Amino acid sequence: MQISSIRRCAALGVGAVMLMTGVAALGQKKGKGQDYDRTAIATVLHDANVYVASDADAQKISLVTPGHEIQVVERSGPWVKVFANTDINDAANEDDSNKPMFGEDANVMPASGWIRDKGIVGPATAGGDVILFGSAANFEDEAERPHAPKGAAGSAHLLYKRVAEYFPNSALAGEAAWRAADIRWQLDKLDVSTLPSAKEQEAYLRPQIYEGELKKVIKTYPGSEFAARAAFDLLDNKLCGDWQGLPKCPEMETGLYVKYAQQFADGPKAAEALYNAVYRQGVVVTMYLVQEDRKRSDEAAKRMQALAMDLKGRYPKSEFAARGESLAFRVSQGIPIYGSDRD
Repeated sequence: MQISSIRRCAALGVGAVMLMTGVAALGQKKGKGQDYDRTAIATVLHDANVYVASDADAQKISLVTPGHEIQVVERSGPWVKVFANTDINDAANEDDSNKPMFGEDANVMPASGWIRDKGIVGPATAGGDVILFGSAANFEDEAERPHAPKGAAGSAHLLYKRVAEYFPNSALAGEAAWRAADIRWQLDKLDVSTLPSAKEQEAYLRPQIYEGELKKVIKTYPGSEFAARAAFDLLDNKLCGDWQGLPKCPEMETGLYVKYAQQFADGPKAAEALYNAVYRQGVVVTMYLVQEDRKRSDEAAKRMQALAMDLKGRYPKSEFAARGESLAFRVSQGIPIYGSDRD
């Protein structure tokens, strides 16, 4: 996926002040605990230039990229007057000071002006949930290709997010919210992985990936497959950055994955979680052998075999069951699965 690292801004500048003043005057300002005119908000499906006047020859003052919000003020023929990028303040004010900064438009500012009346989708758009979801999926597909267009992943994230916000009762809302949160998680995770602290053994010694969107999925869609997927992602913040050849981390991580598989036994990631536990116990077998602790190595091997059997018994048709059985067989044959397996 494409990603642009966004650094924290101290202020949003004159454009933001103008925007906030105008929106307040219209009674459409968004905020915690406040309602706003849902008929006025919308997003765009393509890059839309913001002009100072409803004229293609007028000065361009800003750009709205797919997924960013606008608030419609008035219409004039093929033109729409808007407050553009009105969600910039919302992103900047998220109340988690430890989160990595996420975004694709570092230099975009809120602005008031005119855009062409095309590619605009809001809560009142017929079939808008499907249109937004499909557009997001197309951007996500582009983001996963080699030489992906800049901003494709960010656009997918925002467009999925709009599905859940604009159409909360849609059959697509849960999946859209999950996909939006997961894309952001993966991008922020990539950012964190480039930092020197990413190799620290203890999770608390590195910046934590922002959890807000995933936790919202769990809260909004409890008991769903999307909540289970979100909880699986959240485990990343508890894993070690580098095992450093010591059994402490894979032992701890085994427990995390086993607990997850118990809590979300019917979820789509349960089999994978159990496989991760099997793999880590196999790693522990080798680590204790290197330390010449045969007793603990044998104990880890027994636990690995038990976990592999549990995995096969609970999810016999899963690919992960076959993979776990393969690892258990290798360990039973004295073949290490961590480090070099050459004799």
